[in-house]
Formats: sequence, C-alpha cells, structure tokens
Amino acid sequence: MDSTAATSLATVWDEVFGSQPDPDTWVVVATMVAALAAIVPHPVWRLSRNAITIAHEGGHGLVALLTGRSLSGIRLHSDTSGLTVSRGKPTGLGMILTAASGYTAPPLLGLGGAALLAAGHITALLWLATLLLVAMLMMIRNAYGALTVLVTGGTFVAVSWLTGPQVQAAFAYAVVWFLLLGGVRPAFELQAKRSRGGAGDSDADQLSRLTHIPAGLWLFLFHAVSLCSLLAGANWLLNS
Repeated sequence: MDSTAATSLATVWDEVFGSQPDPDTWVVVATMVAALAAIVPHPVWRLSRNAITIAHEGGHGLVALLTGRSLSGIRLHSDTSGLTVSRGKPTGLGMILTAASGYTAPPLLGLGGAALLAAGHITALLWLATLLLVAMLMMIRNAYGALTVLVTGGTFVAVSWLTGPQVQAAFAYAVVWFLLLGGVRPAFELQAKRSRGGAGDSDADQLSRLTHIPAGLWLFLFHAVSLCSLLAGANWLLNS
C-alpha cells in the first residue's frame, strides 16, 4: 500500500514538475493571434480585461503580504476596476512596492509564465496559476469578484484535468501571451485618462504622493516594465 502510494505520488510529481514537449510553431503563433483578438477590439477587451484586473489586484495583494502588510480584502468590479485594501504603515517602502505592483503584475506574471513554458513546464504553470487563483479567492470580498475568480480558476482546473497535452499547451501559451500583450494596454489607458484630467487617484498618483516623484515617471516605469516583459517573453515563446 505504501509502495503504491509512493509510486502514485512520484508519478504526480513527475507530471507536474517534469517537462512537456513544446507545441508546434504554428500553435505558438496562433495563440498569440488569439490573445491579440481578445485585447485589440474594444468590445472584447471590456470583457477580457477582467482577467488583467485579477492579475493587477492579485499583484497588489501578494506584494502587500510579502512586505509585511496585513491584507484586508480584494474587490473586483464589473467595470473591470478593482480595489485591494491592506493595513500597515501608510508610507515607506512596503506601501510603495504595494502600490507599484498593480500595473507591473500582469506583464511580470506573463514573463514568468514565458520562462516556465520555455523550459517545458506547461503543467507546472497551469497548477501554479490555479493555486494563486485559489489563494486570491480567499481574499475576495464581493460577489462579482468571487464569480470572476471562480470562473477563471474553474477554467484552469478543467483544462488541467479534462484535456490532453496539446490542448493544455495551447491554453497555457494563450494565457501567457494574453498577460504579456494585455499587460501593455492598461498603462496606455491610464495615460489617456490622466491626459483628460481623470484618474486622479490612480496608482501612479498615489506613488507620486508617497515618493514625491512625478506621476508621469511612474507611468514611464509601467510602460517600461510592460514593454520589456513583452519583448523578452515573446523572444522566449517564439524561440523555445
């Protein structure tokens, strides 16, 4: 019995943390096109942006915890906005890093995902994403947010358990492309809102008040992180 259990555990370990074969080049390109189709048309983006918001607010929450702050809860709204509330010192490095982690989280998650895929760890990526979504679900404090995270997490679980390696690979590549490409657009949207006098309490403005560095420079940082992540991630995905 113990031997059987050990064998089963070893099999699961190999399946999750072992490497899987890379998909064909046409699959990588097709998933990139599919991600663009979910990002570029505005009507589609109004729906798909919810996934970027999950990554954005999840970034705030994760960094808040890593810097020793107490996470009170996360709310996701139907207009694709979100709010992460943490308790702790209202100034200092922890608060700055927490505020800076929202717009940078989706592209950096995409970059990390691209590194895993380049190393052939497709299953590990799917399981890790599922675990992060489960952890985030525990901190959601509104019904719409819970529904959004449940649907997203359920999709990952269904693909992980019910589909074969080829479908899993295509799904994983589509997700990573979406994070890399979709992580670029929000910073441009924020810049456009601020140019019209809106978004006065954005992450960039909060960072400006915390650091006395102009909000425009923080916007530049958001652009730099998202574009550099896209270039590096695309290189890994296309040349793995």
